Amino acid sequence: MEKENYSSRLFNDSVSEFSKFPGIGKRTAVRLVLYLLKQDKLNIEHFGNTIIRLAHEIKHCKICHNISDSEICSICSNTSRDSTTICVVENIKDVIAIENTQQFRGIYHVLGGIISPMEGVGPADLNISSLENRILTGEPKELILALSPTMEGDTTNFYLYKKFGKYGIVLSTLARGVSFGDELEYTDEITLGRSILNRQPYNEKSI
Repeated sequence: MEKENYSSRLFNDSVSEFSKFPGIGKRTAVRLVLYLLKQDKLNIEHFGNTIIRLAHEIKHCKICHNISDSEICSICSNTSRDSTTICVVENIKDVIAIENTQQFRGIYHVLGGIISPMEGVGPADLNISSLENRILTGEPKELILALSPTMEGDTTNFYLYKKFGKYGIVLSTLARGVSFGDELEYTDEITLGRSILNRQPYNEKSI
């Protein structure tokens, strides 16, 4: 973004940094910086330190690849969760969306994307081998393929079905309450929750 000729270079740099956020234009960035300047210095320092800690201390769960404050996230380490049911999602935003429904008590596996030949993303670029390792432990009994109902999502579903169907576990997919082409994070909680509860067995007829 081209820098404006503000009276303060530091203010200008701050606006430039805020403008890098998705959906944040120059005017919104200016309002955010002006808002910060009205805050107590301790509040501003706390805000800044939180962002710095985010950069240095945030981890990814070594089991499911979700964000975490420790080596294993709070979901995987929660003994009250059903560890026999793994919900396979594209990204961390989908974990948040499903958790907000409060309808799922299993655990997750974040693929880190979906198969998309047009964008050069193949199975080797995703967290699929670690999912296979989890299945080989014998504990998971069901994989819920909770990927967005897009062409790329369906391609990934079919790949996972062909790869893991041989292990004798149940593979299911979200009920089609989620419209084709929708992303899970933008689906309302009631619809998404019902889609999980009313999930359907996945097989070649599901394609």
